Amino acid sequence: MANILGISAFYHDSAAALVVDGEIVAAAQEERFTRKKHDDAFPENAVRCCLDIAGIQARDIDYVGFYDKPITKFERLLETYLAFVPSGYRSFRQSMPLWIKKKLYLPREIRAGLGSDYGGRFVFTDHHESHAASAFFPSPFDEAAIMTLDGVGEWSTTCFGIGRGNRIELEQELRFPHSLGLLYSAFTYYTGFRVNSGEYKLMGLAPYGTPIYRDLILDNLIDVKDDGSFRMDMSYFNYCQGLTMTSTKMHRLFGGPPKPPDSDVTQREMDLAASVQAVTEEIVLRMGRHVHRCTGMKDLVLAGGVALNCVANGRLLREGPFRDIWIQPAAGDAGGALGVAQFIWHQLLEKPRVVGPMDSQKGSLLGPSFSDSEIASCLRSHNLRFTSYQTDLETCEQTARLIADENVIGWFQGRMEFGPRALGDRSILGDPRSEKMQSVMNLKIKFRESFRPFAPIVLREYADQYFEIDAEHESPYMLIVAPVDQNIRKPLGNDEADAFGIEKLRFVRSSLPAITHVDYSARIQTVDRIRNPMLHQLLSQFHQMTGCPVLINTSFNVRSEPIVCTPEDAIRCFMATEMDALVLGRHIVLKAEQTQFDSRELRQKHLAQFQLD
Repeated sequence: MANILGISAFYHDSAAALVVDGEIVAAAQEERFTRKKHDDAFPENAVRCCLDIAGIQARDIDYVGFYDKPITKFERLLETYLAFVPSGYRSFRQSMPLWIKKKLYLPREIRAGLGSDYGGRFVFTDHHESHAASAFFPSPFDEAAIMTLDGVGEWSTTCFGIGRGNRIELEQELRFPHSLGLLYSAFTYYTGFRVNSGEYKLMGLAPYGTPIYRDLILDNLIDVKDDGSFRMDMSYFNYCQGLTMTSTKMHRLFGGPPKPPDSDVTQREMDLAASVQAVTEEIVLRMGRHVHRCTGMKDLVLAGGVALNCVANGRLLREGPFRDIWIQPAAGDAGGALGVAQFIWHQLLEKPRVVGPMDSQKGSLLGPSFSDSEIASCLRSHNLRFTSYQTDLETCEQTARLIADENVIGWFQGRMEFGPRALGDRSILGDPRSEKMQSVMNLKIKFRESFRPFAPIVLREYADQYFEIDAEHESPYMLIVAPVDQNIRKPLGNDEADAFGIEKLRFVRSSLPAITHVDYSARIQTVDRIRNPMLHQLLSQFHQMTGCPVLINTSFNVRSEPIVCTPEDAIRCFMATEMDALVLGRHIVLKAEQTQFDSRELRQKHLAQFQLD
C-alpha cells in the first residue's frame, strides 16, 4: 500500500492531490480555501483536505511529489537574466527573494507545510512530465499520443510523446522563450486582461472580432513551420527581461500601447483576440497532425494551460487526425500535483494501470463534501428560511420547476470540482431558452463583462441532437467547443447578419439563445449518470417538464472570486447577488423569503474582497 501526495506551488494555482494505491482519492486547489484567486502559496489547506478525505495524517504519507524541478527552473531564470543584462535587473531583483528564501529549499518548505510530521522521500518530476502524466494516466486509453502545451516549465514550453500501459515517454520539445502559451498571454496583457487568469476572456472575445491581424502576427511575431513548430521574434516581447509581456516594438506594430485594464473593450481588442485565436488554432492543428504522423497513435491526450483553449480543442477533435481526444480537466499547473502523484505510482513504482471504458478522474469531483445536517446547521446559523426535501428526486423536481420559471439557481452538491471549471457541483444554473438570461446572469449575478458566453450542460444521450458532436464522443469536463446544431439555429436577417462587434449580442441565434455564442458555438459539458447522478437527475426532470435536455451552467462565484468551496461561501455569494434560489444538498433557500437582509450592502462588501482580473 502507498499513500502518495502530489503538490504544485509557488507559481500560480497551488494544489494538492492524493493517490492511494493508484486510486485518485482527492485533489483540490488552495484558492478555494483561502478565497485568493490563483493562490500560489504552499497548499496547506488543500493538503489537509486531501488527508482528511482519506482519513490519514502526514506521517502516513509514503511519497511526496513536486510538479517541477526548481533547480532546473532556477538555471533557466539565471541564464535568461544574464542574456539580457542589464535590462532584466528589475525583474531579477523582484524574483530572487522568493527563490532564495523558499523555492531553492523545497523539501524544507514542504516538510514545514506538513507540520514536520513527514519523514518520507521527495520526488521532483519535470514540469511537462507532470502535465503528461496527468493527461495520460487518468485517460480511458491504453495507449495514446501525448501533447503538453503551456507557458513554460523548466525549459520546455511544448512537448509530445507516447503513453503506453503504465509508462509515458516524451520525445520532442519546444523550448523557452518560444511559447504558444506566452504568445497568447502577451495578447491577453496587450488587450487589457490579467496574465494567467484573463486568457479565457480573450478566447470568449474572439468571435466578436475579425482576424485582420492574423497575417501581421505570422509575418512578424512568429514563424510557424508545417509541423507546428515555431520561433518567435523576441524583440516584440518583454517577458524574458521585463515586468511586462510586450515591447514598444509590438505596440508600434499594432498601432498603440496596451489597453488600460479598466477601460472599455473596443473593436480593436476584439480583432486582436480573433487574430491570436486564429493563429493558436492553426498551430495546434499543425502540431496535432505532426504528432499523429510521428506516433501513429489513434487517440490523443492533452494537458498544459493551452489545453484549456476549448475552441482549439474542438477544432482538433473535428478536423484533426485522431479518433478521440481526452483532456485533463485541471490542465493548468494545479493538475501537475495529480500528475506527479500518478507518475510516482505507475512509472517509478512500476505499478500496473487498469483502463476501463471511462476515465479514472471520477468526474473531477475530488474535493470536500458536506452532509445535509452540516448544511442545515450552516443555514440556521445565518437565520435563513429554507425548505428541506426527503429525496434527491423531490429536490430535483422543485429545482427544475424554479429554473423553468426563469429563476437563476445556485447549485451546491456533493464534492467540489478539481480544475477551473464548475462541472455541476458548485454551479449557477439557468434556463437556456430564455433570451434575457445571458445578460441577467452576466450583469446581475456574475458582475462581469456582457460579452462573456455561458456554457450548456446537456444529457449525454441528447448531445448530438443539439450540438455538432458525434454520438460516440463526449465532453464531460467542458473542454470542447462545438457548433450548435443546424436544426436549432435561427436565421439572421440582413441587418442582424451585418452586425458588428458587441452589437452581435443583440440578436437571437438559436432556440437556446442563452448558451449560443455569436459564432453559433457552445462550450459543451455532457452529463451522464455515472459521473454525476444528481445533476443527471436534475437535467432529466427539466427535460421531462420542458422538452429541453439542456441547462446553462456557470461557476458558482462572482467575477474574480474563486469558485465556492463550503456552504458558508455559497451563502455569502448567493446573498450578495440577484440569484433567485439556492439549492444546498436537499435544502432550498428562496431569495424572496429572506427579507431581513440588505442585499446591496452585502453585495458591496462581498465584491470588495476580490481584485479585478
